[in-house]
Order: sequence, then C-alpha cells, then structure tokens
Amino acid sequence: MKTGKVWLVGAGPGDIGLFTLKGLQVLKKADVVVYDSLVGQGVLSQIPADVKLINVGKRASHHIMRQENINQVLLEEAQKGYRVVRLKGGDPFLFGRGGEELELLEENGIPYEVVPGVTSSIAVPAYNGIPVTHRDFCSSVHIITGHKRAGKEYDIDFRALVNTKGTLVFLMGVSALPDICAGLMNAGMDKNMPAAILQKGTTAGQKRIVATVSTLEEEVARQGIETPAIIVVGKVCTLAEKFGWYEKLPLAGWKVLVTRPKELISRTADKLREKGAEVLELPAIRTVPVEDQSGLHAAFDKLEAFQWIVFTSPTGVRVFFDELISYGKDIRALGTVRLAAIGEGTKKALRERGIMADFMPSVYDGDTLGKELAGILSGGEKILIPRAEKGNENLTAFLKEAGAKVEDIPTYQTVYEMSQLIDEKKEFENGEISCAVFTSASTVKGFVEGTKGLDYSKVTAACIGKQTKAAAESFGMKAYMSEKATIDSLVKLVEDMKRSE
Repeated sequence: MKTGKVWLVGAGPGDIGLFTLKGLQVLKKADVVVYDSLVGQGVLSQIPADVKLINVGKRASHHIMRQENINQVLLEEAQKGYRVVRLKGGDPFLFGRGGEELELLEENGIPYEVVPGVTSSIAVPAYNGIPVTHRDFCSSVHIITGHKRAGKEYDIDFRALVNTKGTLVFLMGVSALPDICAGLMNAGMDKNMPAAILQKGTTAGQKRIVATVSTLEEEVARQGIETPAIIVVGKVCTLAEKFGWYEKLPLAGWKVLVTRPKELISRTADKLREKGAEVLELPAIRTVPVEDQSGLHAAFDKLEAFQWIVFTSPTGVRVFFDELISYGKDIRALGTVRLAAIGEGTKKALRERGIMADFMPSVYDGDTLGKELAGILSGGEKILIPRAEKGNENLTAFLKEAGAKVEDIPTYQTVYEMSQLIDEKKEFENGEISCAVFTSASTVKGFVEGTKGLDYSKVTAACIGKQTKAAAESFGMKAYMSEKATIDSLVKLVEDMKRSE
C-alpha cells in the first residue's frame, strides 16, 4: 500500500481569518484529521464532511489521549496510506509538542510537512490593543509556558526574565497566576508593573483584565476569567485602552450561527465577520440534484416553446445550467425565453453565467413573484419552473390563475444536516451563541432536526422573509425579520438586534 503523509497544521488562536491559506488548502485535501480542543470552531467547520475525525482533546489538565498515543495514531493512519492532518491550536512548534510528533514519523520513514500557525502569544494581545513590542517601552518579547507539572516547582529563571526588561507572555498559566506574579516580584520586578490577562482572544468570548503584577490576581478573583487565557506582563499593557480596536466593531462579542447551505454561506459569513462577529458556519441543509432529471431533460428539448423560465433560488440556477451542459446544450438553447428571478442572490447566479434577469418581484418571496409576474402575463404563456421538490405552491397557483401553462419540475431536493464536531444544542443552552441566521424555512427545519430537545425559546433568530420568520416562531424562537430579503439587510438586522440587547 502507498505510504501516506502527515501535515502538522497550526490552526491559529481562534478567529478563522487567522487560519493560513496553506493550512486551509491542506485541510481540504485531508483523509484523516487529528484535532485538539484548542482548535477554533470556525476552523473545525471547514473540515470536509467525509473525513475521518480523531479527537485527542489536549487542553490544560484534561487530555483525552496521552501524547505517546497521539504520536502512534499519526504513524498508524499514515501507514494506511492516508493524508493525515494533525490540527493544533496556535502554532505546532510553540509549546505544541510538534517536535515529539515528528520524531516517531522520522524514525519510520513517514513523509511530513509543517504548516506554521499564528500564535496566540502575538495575536491575542494584538486583538486587545497590546503591541508586544513598542519602541517607547521595550525591545524584546519572551514567550513562556505557564504550565507546570503537578507537585513540581517552576523550572523558570524569573530573575533572568525580569532582567530582560521585555514583554513577558505566559501561555497556559491561568491556574498558576499567583505563582507567576509572586515569582516575578520575588525576582525584583516592580509591584506596579502593568500586567493583563486575556481570555478567549480573537473570538466572541474575548475579555481582558488589566492591572499590575501585584493586583492582577485580586482583579481576576473579582471579575472572573475563563480558559483559555494568556498572561501578559510589561509596560505595553497600558496601551490596551488606547489601542483596543476589536470591541469597537459593531458585532464584537457576538457569536452568530449561519445555517445556509455550504455553497451559499461564504458571503453571509464574510459580511458578519467584517462587522466583528464570530461566525459559526454550520449548514442546516444541503441541496442535492434529484436523481431523475428526465422531466428537466424533456423541457430542454422544447425550450423554444417557453416564454418564461422562473428561478426561485441560486441552487435552482446552478442545477439547471449544470444539467443543461451535461445534456449537451448551452445558454444559446434559451433563445428568446425570458427569465424571472426571485431575488438578488438568484439574479446574481444568473449574471455569473452571462445572463440578465428580465423580471424580479418587489418583495423577494414566492407569493409576490407569482402575483406580480401573473400581472404582466397576457394569458396562454408557457412557463417552466425548475426548483426544489417542495416549493411554494402559491407561485404556481397565481400563474395558472392568470392563464399560464406551467411546467413545475423538481430539480433538486433539500437534505437536513448536522455537525459532527460542534454541539449546537449545548452552545445555545450555555448561552454561547447570540443569534442564528436563517435564510429559508427549510434552514429552520434543518436546524431543529439537528438540535432535538433544545428549548427553542433560547434561540434568537434573524430571518429573511415572512415564511422563514413564521417557521422560526412556530418552534418558539424569538424571531426578527430583515426589512428586505437581501444579505445586506439581514446583516443590518443582526446589528440592530445587538444594539437593542
């Protein structure tokens, strides 16, 4: 059997925007992903659906699997001929024990690559307005593991650290905060030296406490802190208030679930991230072409007989033209037929194929599309509607009432999906997700299917359209509707929801 290969990939500190392009490229081609608990959810959501997943836990004081066993897993999976990605929080060579994982691979002749990751020791202070070096304050930065083995003293030369007069960054040191502060002061550090603890940096759970090396422990006890968190000691901590930028973004501190199908999700997620939200991309539905496309193929043989083709979703456009090409035809087969699009997304999908929509309704829903298109018909027109198996029946009814002859052909179906990596139900129960974004009634139903047993009154829903809002409310969600059925309007709705909380 062909020998596989291992990639040690740094996933960064949490924000998926800090995951490297090479890391994402390698992840998309993986057969096996071995991941730990510090990998951000945004990165986990990018793992392909058909990949073998191995969770090895690894977090301070809680390891699902011993390091020696992890090394063995990497070796065994590679020996089976697989492309193995070892996905690690931060950078694999900075307290990530990446070197240990490579030793066994090297001994057994397994090829490997290392994809560095953005380390939290630099990124998390940056997201909190703390430059780890600044000419006015220091000229060096030192990264130290704050973790110590149970029952053992620190193997840290605190005096040497103090003498550097540089910024000190302690990773994995929350439980040892009293020892770290005491060690620094006992080694001669001024008790008024600024110090900070930074919680869940680069994510919606980001929080900082800035004090001094002598008062930080007291402030943490008073204000509370959650792991993972890092400790920063140095004069640069005084700049946090001045340079703090993340919290000024309109959706900072909000975690938003986006449930659109995977092929449609990126634009929505990107716009929310631009506003500062942490976006969890967990499609609730997947659209797949129906197996029997004979009805659509029959329509292809008589396209010149239709006066209108009505598209009710970007997916409908994609499936229609994919099938047209596979049937041996192209857009020239459309001739003089006119095209109607239900909304901006569908209009854009047509434009990407070099075709302009001839008609769009004033409100982007099936009822309005049916009523307004019916209003410009003279009667007797032949209309083709290639769409989902379960479409809006009113659309067809309005057109038939106007005297049109309608061929309503199902070309794709909706399949419900749920994440194998992230427990959405638990996230809502713990109040960790601020709101869920729904762009169709089917995404609402898919979400419910994947979170059975959840008290849906805990879910705040941002919805496109009346049908979507009605579906959310039918399950007891606190639902809001965007002014228009566009992604920009939906993002504005989420901003308005945060402002009013």
